[in-house]
Amino acid sequence: MEQGSVNRVILVGRLGKDPDVKYTPSGDAVADLGVATSERFKNQQGEYTERTEWHNCIVWRQTAEFAKNYLKKGQLVYIEGKLQTRKWQKDGQDHYKTEIQVRTLTPLGSWGKGNSNNSGGNSGNYNNNYSAAPASNQQAPQVADNGDDDIPF
Repeated sequence: MEQGSVNRVILVGRLGKDPDVKYTPSGDAVADLGVATSERFKNQQGEYTERTEWHNCIVWRQTAEFAKNYLKKGQLVYIEGKLQTRKWQKDGQDHYKTEIQVRTLTPLGSWGKGNSNNSGGNSGNYNNNYSAAPASNQQAPQVADNGDDDIPF
């Protein structure tokens, strides 16, 4: 990694649709997840307003298979990954799409299609790599409060 450079994304949001899984010519599973994050704030009139951002998330191999088998629309998920922008041309025009390449996908709350108590023993914490394996515990990631509330971004 280049010194002084970090490309890391952490999201907690809800799936906007069931995972859409496709397969590459070499047989690797790839899933496209639409994840929504929302924030609530007071507008200039003092009324509460909610704003939702949609994030395009891409998961590969075992993580994609896991998503296909256990996640569904509305599921709350924890995602870690990196931003990556793809470029392609169509009809002579450049097109760009920025996506989150997911390294870690963890369902939060009850999960599993037809298995709301998760009796299968899988935590659902899969890393997006060739040797993806379930994590040894079922704890959701903890977020530390470091007192940075006054940072303007």
